[in-house]
Amino acid sequence: MTQSANPAPSAPDPVADAAALRGATDRLLAAVGQLDDATASKPSLLPGWTRGHVLAHLARNADALINVLAARPMYDSAESRDADIERDAPRSVAEHLVDVRDSAARLDGAFAAQRDSDWERTVELRNGVTDRAYSLPFRRWIEVELHHVDLGVGYAMDDLPAAFIERELANMARRFAGHPGIGVPVELRTEDGVSWRTGAAEDGTAKTVVVAGSPTALVAWLTGRSTGTGLSARDPLPQLPAL
Repeated sequence: MTQSANPAPSAPDPVADAAALRGATDRLLAAVGQLDDATASKPSLLPGWTRGHVLAHLARNADALINVLAARPMYDSAESRDADIERDAPRSVAEHLVDVRDSAARLDGAFAAQRDSDWERTVELRNGVTDRAYSLPFRRWIEVELHHVDLGVGYAMDDLPAAFIERELANMARRFAGHPGIGVPVELRTEDGVSWRTGAAEDGTAKTVVVAGSPTALVAWLTGRSTGTGLSARDPLPQLPAL
């Protein structure tokens, strides 16, 4: 039985999220420290990207979020963002490790410098997207956890913290709610009976597709890390928009 649909999100706590992010970053850095140059140049789980690309993206994303906090453009342009990743991807593991570690430390310092009132202001991300500053530590936590999985070095979706999975499931349900790229209403139903409504609005013209499974399996599908493994649905799974 469904207990609730789209439960109200808890109040964001950017300080707690920044602390959780530090733990995720430490796990990532420990994994990077076990790589060698040959392994880093191998393909990641993201099509077209090596592990070096993933690490370069993580470092530049940290700097981009510092820009956001400083009210500067997140990236100079989409082209410069991509060029920076391509430039840095072939570096040695030692260089990647220093860059990911130091850029993460700079971002952590920027988070620590925020006053309570600073977290409430509206900030601009890529492509004109706006959000409150208090969302940034969790947004970065998403980047670190999912791209750690993308490295393909033994850290899998099942290794992600339960608290993160719960938050990310809610986040993705909200992100896809009303998305023009999803033509049917979707109900995401977890094993404990909690459900989330997403996709197209229910207007009686399209049947709601109920997708059931563990929170982790749902997050893997919603974030493009699986094609629906571990999920059940009476109807074909809807095609999800690219992230």
